[in-house]
Amino acid sequence: MKTLALLRVSLTVRDLAAMQNFYCAALGFTPAGSVRMADPVLAHVLGAARIWLVALRRGRQVLELAAFDPPGDDYPQERRSNDLLFQHVALVCDDIAAAYERLGRFAHTPISRHGPQGLPGGIVAYKFRDPEGHPLELIQFRKPNPDSAGGIDHSAISVADTEKSIAFYTRMLGFSVGSRQVNSGPGQDAMDDLDSVCADVVGLSPLEATPHVELLGYRAPKGRAGAARRPADVAATRLVLRVDTLADSAGAALIHDPDGHALLLCQEGVLF
Repeated sequence: MKTLALLRVSLTVRDLAAMQNFYCAALGFTPAGSVRMADPVLAHVLGAARIWLVALRRGRQVLELAAFDPPGDDYPQERRSNDLLFQHVALVCDDIAAAYERLGRFAHTPISRHGPQGLPGGIVAYKFRDPEGHPLELIQFRKPNPDSAGGIDHSAISVADTEKSIAFYTRMLGFSVGSRQVNSGPGQDAMDDLDSVCADVVGLSPLEATPHVELLGYRAPKGRAGAARRPADVAATRLVLRVDTLADSAGAALIHDPDGHALLLCQEGVLF
């Protein structure tokens, strides 16, 4: 199986209207359509009676908000950046100072200490949580990628075993390793609100490289495993992947990586 593209990141939310307002007003998204009910096939794959969806566009990329009936659990109150349920969406900024100032006018929960942090390679970034607890990142690059400018660069997931996760995504799903480095130091500590961080950061690219998946393998401090997440739980973010072949006759299948991160596979030519 070959992953052709990361079509969108899908966030489970409680209050669809309030979250749409936050993402548009605070983070510069625009609606890519009106609220709609999900296809019954998709609702069945995700184990829901009904799902309401809205697609939000930022640059060339799309973020999806999904409200489930019946609803699941709220995002856990006890959470850290290295916990294995952690998954953020990285939003590219031309001017991170201006984006940070705009965000400050809206309710959110900081993760990073003392605002945006400088990282190796001329990157400046800031992690925070939206009003329902989903982690997000503002990120500014020294040399922006035109394909992700003003949009979504990647979704980063915390993993327990970097090599095991690389093997899963490359061998089972046909991703390729695009970059690999080890991050540590005061800037990374402040970014993650952790101490003495040492983390493998691995970029995994589908055939269409933007947006991509980033693995965060914390060598120290080690992350905590969490309870299994159902699609209706607010912490159950999904990566929606277009793949070249899929045995499932419905044209979609929900699978999970070794750490429980959800992957919704859609066969090429099938749209949900």
